[in-house]
Amino acid sequence: MESRKRTVGELVRERWGDHRPGLWFEGRVTSHHRLAAGAAARAALLAGTLPPGAEPHVGVLLDNTPEYPMWLGAAALAGAAVAGINPTRRGPELARDILHTECRILVTERAHLPLLDGLELPGVRVLVTDTDAYAELLATYEGATPDDGPARPDSRFLLLFTSGSTGAPKAAICSQGRIAAAGRSLVDHFGVRADDTHYICMPMFHGNAVIADWAPALAAGAGIALRRRFSASGFLPDVRACGATYFTYVGRAVQYLLATPARPDDRDNPLRLGFGTEAGAVDAAAFEKRFGARLVEGYGSSEGGAAVQRTPGTPAGAIGRAAPSDDLAVIDPATGRECPPAVFTGDGRLLNGGEAIGELVNRGTSLFEGYWRNPGAEAARRRGAAAGPAGTGAREAERAGERADGAEGASREVGPEGEPGDGSSGAGRGWFWTGDLFYRDAEGFLYFAGRSDDRLRVDSENLAAAMIENILARYEDAGAVAVYAVPDPVAGDQVMAALALKEGARFTPASFAAFLLAQPDLGTKMAPRFLRIVERMPVTATNKIHRVSLRREGFRCADPVWWRPPGEPAYRRLTAADLAVLVARYRAQGREDLLTR
Repeated sequence: MESRKRTVGELVRERWGDHRPGLWFEGRVTSHHRLAAGAAARAALLAGTLPPGAEPHVGVLLDNTPEYPMWLGAAALAGAAVAGINPTRRGPELARDILHTECRILVTERAHLPLLDGLELPGVRVLVTDTDAYAELLATYEGATPDDGPARPDSRFLLLFTSGSTGAPKAAICSQGRIAAAGRSLVDHFGVRADDTHYICMPMFHGNAVIADWAPALAAGAGIALRRRFSASGFLPDVRACGATYFTYVGRAVQYLLATPARPDDRDNPLRLGFGTEAGAVDAAAFEKRFGARLVEGYGSSEGGAAVQRTPGTPAGAIGRAAPSDDLAVIDPATGRECPPAVFTGDGRLLNGGEAIGELVNRGTSLFEGYWRNPGAEAARRRGAAAGPAGTGAREAERAGERADGAEGASREVGPEGEPGDGSSGAGRGWFWTGDLFYRDAEGFLYFAGRSDDRLRVDSENLAAAMIENILARYEDAGAVAVYAVPDPVAGDQVMAALALKEGARFTPASFAAFLLAQPDLGTKMAPRFLRIVERMPVTATNKIHRVSLRREGFRCADPVWWRPPGEPAYRRLTAADLAVLVARYRAQGREDLLTR
């Protein structure tokens, strides 16, 4: 497509001489021209600071401040790549992210300097943005202009870290051409105008904020507004102050917004649209009713391997259909065969989840550009139907790649231009396995069902956590729900759920059990064996539920846990005596070590 031939650097240069408001931050406004000038100065600094022969990678360890988009623009002009560093990482893990992506420059701020204390970062120059030393260094390059630089559409632009839920985070490669094309596509899809303002409250080290919020604003010449970190209470005041018309969200952000006290003037705001994932049909409807802005759920992996587009006529609860360039299928990873279509009740509830849910696979040519220095992980993502499920050889390959991440002298892929590690040499080769569970109706509409590692196997039946969550979310006192597997004492899994109650609600086991009995689509093996009552759901830096910590703690946690012993119809509190008997059962079966994995 034509837009893919463009670069992000070209989009930055187009804002030179544009003196309209371009960025709002904490009451201060900066023009598009000043942003482009700031990017040009930082591009010159980058070119003058990188050691000869070093990879053109810059690590950015910042909150959402004006420095972040200016360094994105700088990298685009200089033909460099930004590795967004997650500030919730700590110690050796944080150092690993910086060193793995071979960042010789790390841009940070004083608030994050304590994170670097004691870390061994050989060869890494740290620039601290809110210091006199940084201002003096930058002044040397003031007056630089955004001239044509070395960037090409296939130049690396982003190294986006995955969540790392199954091992060390992988850095997905995104080229300038792909990001420019993604921005243009969203402009066309949502009708983004030059007089719009995009509110960026999700962290910019994550692909959602850069690809779905910043990139379309840049492509359309729209303004952006930044919030250092997401704040539910600060959301509406910010939106009104900066005139925001569009925002993106991930994880539980929409739930947090709905949990704020309602006001009669909530609809008095300029918002037109929110775009993101994991809000759910119920919360999306509640958001539109309360705030007057439509939420559109979308799906697209940071790796670019698959995309689902919402089109007119998309049923409630569905994400949409495959993008025209993709050949998407829902595949049973154990057999490599396509899953049968979903069957629904008259009110839209899934009847055959056990056979209809599978992994979303792109059998066509994907835009996946590889992982930085991780051929094992690439092999796990990009494989044919006969390569076996991710739980066998492919997962072993991924583990091997993760072990190689931190090894000195890790192997390098060579792209068509002879550029090591660009990941482009294998683009489109083999099927792309997304790692996400979906089901598909007879009309081809796709429905999200969770991550593949959120699948549970209970009494030899495969269940998807997201399906059970959708049912439990109907409980009238539920503020947030997470479903995950804990090991069974003998074989397979048992269902455990964490439940955060609405403000002022109290958990009563009788009402919860009655609720479960009233759900016609709750299969006999779906009801939670264990129920953990939490004051607040643990989340990651991107507001996604922190399932790893929930699974690791299981039913041996500090929060109250209710359970339904085998053969008993009612829930009761899990006591210390119950716990001792349970652990003894695991120990007798040689499965006690599984409780902490």
